Amino acid sequence: MRQLTILVLACILLTSCGEEEKPKVIYPEQGNDDLQELKKDSTLIEIADLPIHIDSTKYLIHPIGAYQWFGSRSEYYNWSNDGYGSFKFSGYNNYQITGNLSNLKFEHIDSGITTALTERNIRIVSVNFLIEVYKKLGEHVLIYRVLDQDTNRDNQLNRSDISSLYISKMDGTNFKKLTAAYHELIDWNVVLIKNRLYFRSAEDTNKNGSFDEEDKIYYQFIDLVDKEWTVKQYNPL
Repeated sequence: MRQLTILVLACILLTSCGEEEKPKVIYPEQGNDDLQELKKDSTLIEIADLPIHIDSTKYLIHPIGAYQWFGSRSEYYNWSNDGYGSFKFSGYNNYQITGNLSNLKFEHIDSGITTALTERNIRIVSVNFLIEVYKKLGEHVLIYRVLDQDTNRDNQLNRSDISSLYISKMDGTNFKKLTAAYHELIDWNVVLIKNRLYFRSAEDTNKNGSFDEEDKIYYQFIDLVDKEWTVKQYNPL
């Protein structure tokens, strides 16, 4: 029995060692640099989580996600892989919405008018309301971590793809991408003394499909008082 156990473990080890890590980026052929936007999966049916109201704003935010129906099993499957039968796909805490969202809808509290953030097929990993920016500048700003392209070309949008940084106003308008194409978002931070949003992104400069110490890191910022939110580079090194 002991020998059998050792043999099984050895086989598992050899199999795992033989598996290559899948690249996060598969680059297009020369002369065709555009990634085709994935069509929405027609088998996924959109549902909304309960609305969220952020203090000091005039909007309700409706997180939008999806579930898939497996008729043969009579069960619902949440595409975030949280498990069967779960209708909950987002969470809210400390001015941050997290989850696997396909969209957001913004409902004006007074007029009741509701608008969607985007018509594109994307996945929103997190949304942050910059409460300290509002307290200082009176501006309502949302920051997003988004999966917007199938960079590994597996016909899915998930955390195996590159994540990007986006920004918008409180009602979802001026939804703008801040990171460059094929740049992986590392992190971001608000520095109120400068009224700036700083962020770092990585470029796969050796084109091996992964992000590692051999790649280039970009240091960038936007002035939050700049209506255009123009991205500027800086060099702290």
